[in-house]
Formats: sequence, C-alpha cells, structure tokens
Amino acid sequence: MASGDLQAHPGMLALARESRGMTQVDVAAAMTKAAPAGAAVVSQGYVSRAESGRLVVADDRLQLYAAALGYPVDLLCLDPRVSGVGVGLIHHRKRASLSSSALRRVHAQLALVRLQVTGLAQAAAAADVPHRFSRVLLDDFTTAKDAAHQVRRAWGLPRGPVADVIAAIEEAGGLVVMRSLGSELLDAVSQWDDLQVPLVLVNDHAPGDRCRFSVAHELGHLVMHPAPGTSGEQEKQADAFAAEFLMPAADIRQAFADGVDLARLAELKRVWRVSMSALLRRALTLNAITEWQYRTVMVEMSALGYRTAEPVEVEPERPTRVPALVDTLLSDRGLAIDEAAACARLLPEDFKRLYVAGDRSLSPEPLRR
Repeated sequence: MASGDLQAHPGMLALARESRGMTQVDVAAAMTKAAPAGAAVVSQGYVSRAESGRLVVADDRLQLYAAALGYPVDLLCLDPRVSGVGVGLIHHRKRASLSSSALRRVHAQLALVRLQVTGLAQAAAAADVPHRFSRVLLDDFTTAKDAAHQVRRAWGLPRGPVADVIAAIEEAGGLVVMRSLGSELLDAVSQWDDLQVPLVLVNDHAPGDRCRFSVAHELGHLVMHPAPGTSGEQEKQADAFAAEFLMPAADIRQAFADGVDLARLAELKRVWRVSMSALLRRALTLNAITEWQYRTVMVEMSALGYRTAEPVEVEPERPTRVPALVDTLLSDRGLAIDEAAACARLLPEDFKRLYVAGDRSLSPEPLRR
C-alpha cells in the first residue's frame, strides 16, 4: 500500500495511546505541539472521534499522530485483532491499589510486546518450535498443587529448587520479556490464548526472589486458567501453584525438620532463592513449623527490618530467548538499528532503549497509581 493510502486503525490508536500512559487530552496536546506553526489546534474531541472510528486519520494528520505517540506510522495502521495483539486473556500479579489506568497501560504494553517479538522472530527466521505448555484444568480432584507437579514432571525438572524459572519457561517454548512497568504495585502480566506462544511480561524492578515467585505465579495462571476470573480465587490458586512449583511440600518439610531460626532461614533462602517470608509461610502452611515458631521468627524479622529489606540478595534471572533474536538480526544478519527497529514496528530510539541498550523503559513518564 502506498504511503498516501495509509490510514490509522481506531483500535491501534487507542492501544498505542494506552501503552504510553497518555490520555486523549495528552495526545491532542502532543499533536498540536508537533504541528507546523499556525496549524489548527488539535482537540480532545478529535482524538476521541479518531479512536471511535468516526473520522479517518491519514496523510498529515497520521504523521502528526505518529509523532505524538512516538511510533512508526505503519504500526498505527494495523488492526490489533488481525495482528494478534488485541488485549484479552490477560492475567496479572498486582496489588489492589494499582489504578485501572495504570493497569490498562501495562496491558497495552503487553499487546505491543507481542507484536514486537513476533516481528523480530519472523525477521530472524527463527524456527517455529512447538511449545510444551499444556492446560491443567482444576476440578474436585485436581488442585493447584497437582498442576505444579504435572508441569515439573512434563518439563523434566528434578527434585529440589528450580534452578532458573525464566529459563525453564523459555526452554519449554514460552517467551519472557523484562520491562520497567513504571510501578512497584505490579510484578508481572501474562497471556496465552492457545493460538500463540505463552508470553510473560515481568517488571524488572522487582527483587530477584520476588521475581521468581511472580513468574511462577504467572506460569500457574497460564497453565490453569484459560480465561481470567473475576474473583480472588484464581490469585489464590496461582499462589498455591507457585508455592508448590518453587517449594515442593516434601522438600520443605524436610528442610524445616530441625526447626527454624533466622540463620537457618537465611541459609534456606540461598538454596531455594525465594524470600525468607515466603519460606516461613510455606513451612507454616505445611505444618512443618508451629504457629508459635512462625510468630517468633516474624517478630525477630520485623525488629530487624527484614519485613521490608531482607538479607541475602537473590540474583535476578534474565530471559535469553528474545535477546538472542536481536543478536541474530544485528550480528548474524547484519541489520542496521533502523532496519531491526522496523521489524519490531518501533522507532530506532525506542528499539535501542528496549532491546539493545538495556534501558527497558518504554516511556520516561512514570505510571500513574
């Protein structure tokens, strides 16, 4: 299609705006600022009508829109549904105080990350290896604990600690991408619609121990929940999955057989690479320690400030599958940055920031809580 024939898709205009954390008023102001001197002011009403499909955005206005949002023109012309990036079937591990606007932004980021990595994989001619994810539907006889056992067994994970949760997901054919999600109130989001590869987007500001639990929590959602639920039951199930996946009951009971104190708990954190608090709660849940032992250690942890900053730092896990695609394009295939960026439907500066330079922030503006 010739450049003059391009016109924006209303759904992608809204998705791109949400990914930047911008309101319609913000977009109108940015378009007005990017317009030539003397041009008419762009109103919020114009943006609203564009996103609802009540007017056509093409030619100079399309260029202004792209400049305001910081995306290539061709991205804004894609139909999100046809491109497989529509927001839906998304799970997330978040705190209740995260605002709906902040959550919409992260959901939009996830959708566009899907588009980006798909473009990178296609450009790198990466082999389409079937993933090894399968659903484990819960019922009266199958629990979240059973689901965790089934995944560990299917993926060939040995007894004891999972060496690297992100690596396990990638080796099973899933995709994991790290991003600055702009808030400490959300650790991760995930998506799998049974048609595309399972994808997990992880907040790279989370400590290593919390990140491992969050990723395992999202894995539980992907495996157990074909569609997001409206109650907290799915969150409890995902937590139970993560606990059993990372801290199998038989191993934890054995680990706490001789009791517990702070020194022992710190030692176990080094081994299991989850937080001391998570280990202690797990031991209590399994009746491996008494309520009195639990409360005694928790009081000590509070007195030492460990409830907010635990000792023993856990090295964060990092994905390797997507960085390998980028290396293939830039090194093996010799693409220039702007060519690789075009594969991901990004501007070169965004591509470098997201996939090359290591600064994984999609936008310098923080999420609104």
